[in-house]
Amino acid sequence: MYCIGRVAILTLSMLTLAQARAEGPARPSHPTAHPRHVCLNQRERQAAIQSGKVIHLAAAMRSAKKRMPGSVVRARLCRGGGGLVYVLTILARDGKVARLKVDAVKGTLVGKR
Repeated sequence: MYCIGRVAILTLSMLTLAQARAEGPARPSHPTAHPRHVCLNQRERQAAIQSGKVIHLAAAMRSAKKRMPGSVVRARLCRGGGGLVYVLTILARDGKVARLKVDAVKGTLVGKR
C-alpha cells in the first residue's frame, strides 16, 4: 500500500510539472502590470481625475489620435518615470497596433511603443 501511494504522488507531481511546462511561463499576477508602469486602480483613477491634477481620458485620446488615427482599444492611467501617464493601445486604420503614452498632466505625447 505504501509503495502504491508513493507512485501515485510521483505520477501526480510529474503530470503537474508537465502541465506547467506546456502552459509556458507564469504571467504577472496583476493584469495591468507593465514593466515600466504601475497602473492605478479605479479608486486611484477617480481621485486623480477629481483632484483636477490630470486631464480627462477624452483629452488624452484626442492627443493620441492626432499622432495615430484609429480606435483606442485599451486605456490605462499609470505611474510612469516622470509622473502619471495614460497608456493607450490603439488599433490603427491600417491594422497595426501601437501603444502610445500621453502625459496625464500636460496632455502631450511622451512615448510610443
